[in-house]
Amino acid sequence: MTAKLAWATGIAMAALAVLIFGFTPDDDLMGFSQKIMYIHVPSIWVTYLSFFVVFVCSIGYLWKRTPEFDRVSKSSAEIGVLFCAMGLITGSIWGRPTWGTFWVWDARLTTTLLLFLIFMGYVLLRAFSPPGEKQARLAAVIGVIGFLDIPLIHLSVQWWRTLHQPSTVFKLGAEGAPQPAMPAEFLAALLLSLVAMTMLYAVVLLYRLELERRQEELAARLAGE
Repeated sequence: MTAKLAWATGIAMAALAVLIFGFTPDDDLMGFSQKIMYIHVPSIWVTYLSFFVVFVCSIGYLWKRTPEFDRVSKSSAEIGVLFCAMGLITGSIWGRPTWGTFWVWDARLTTTLLLFLIFMGYVLLRAFSPPGEKQARLAAVIGVIGFLDIPLIHLSVQWWRTLHQPSTVFKLGAEGAPQPAMPAEFLAALLLSLVAMTMLYAVVLLYRLELERRQEELAARLAGE
């Protein structure tokens, strides 16, 4: 199943590249640089998804002490850190032609950097502390607390004056109903990129869980010798 999903993800990525560079027009204001949106926005979406999985599984582990919750939390956190770094890097690249600088201490950028640092600490804890229930419990607590930064990131553009644009996909219309915030050809490419990146997250998570399982089996065999 994992192999089939990997093939489907590769096809979706190829179709996305053809759509973006072959059929999606350049933005009137930002020109060609706007195309980085199709990497930046899905990277942030997968970051949120990854850390939401960490949040749910961390609560599950603290409640049930089930090792599988801990494995999923650990694997998803590692993936989330990679996608969060990708989101920060692509956002900085996009910011250079848009704002004239790679970085500003904007509310959304700063809270996103804080999210990255929290979960980088989570990954370092996993890498350098002795494995066992104590490590898993401490990591679960960090996973729960760290996720609470995500609502702050999402609402920062509404609570504070910020250079970062508001909602990219949908906005509220005059009657309060959600409406597309961009032309249809941009929206179609963005939605496909969100689907493709989500599929990529699922594939990497499945492979990472398989690697974790094999590492635990090897450790158990070595301990039994």
